[in-house]
Amino acid sequence: MNAGDTLGLDVIGYLAGALTTIAFVPQVLHILRKRSAQDISWGMFSLFGLGVALWLWYGIRLASVPLIVANGITLSLVLMILILKLHYGSRGRTHPERGERNSKERQ
Repeated sequence: MNAGDTLGLDVIGYLAGALTTIAFVPQVLHILRKRSAQDISWGMFSLFGLGVALWLWYGIRLASVPLIVANGITLSLVLMILILKLHYGSRGRTHPERGERNSKERQ
């Protein structure tokens, strides 16, 4: 493989990594805005985080900068979501305009 091919593959890797990583930013912002992570699944995000950590390790072993960068940032976002789940997860959301919780959250 020549240098031009490698550069082209790296661009694809960076683009793919950027898109899949950016996909988690709205979830983090949503949790912060709502101050609730009640709907976040511990199992899904824990398994996903483990998978991302393994991709990161794989990228490190291959010395693949796109894999390292994308999975390092994604793992940080996943860990942030899990930490926010710990912090906000069991809290019910209140409706300030009514000063009460909705009926689903009272159960």
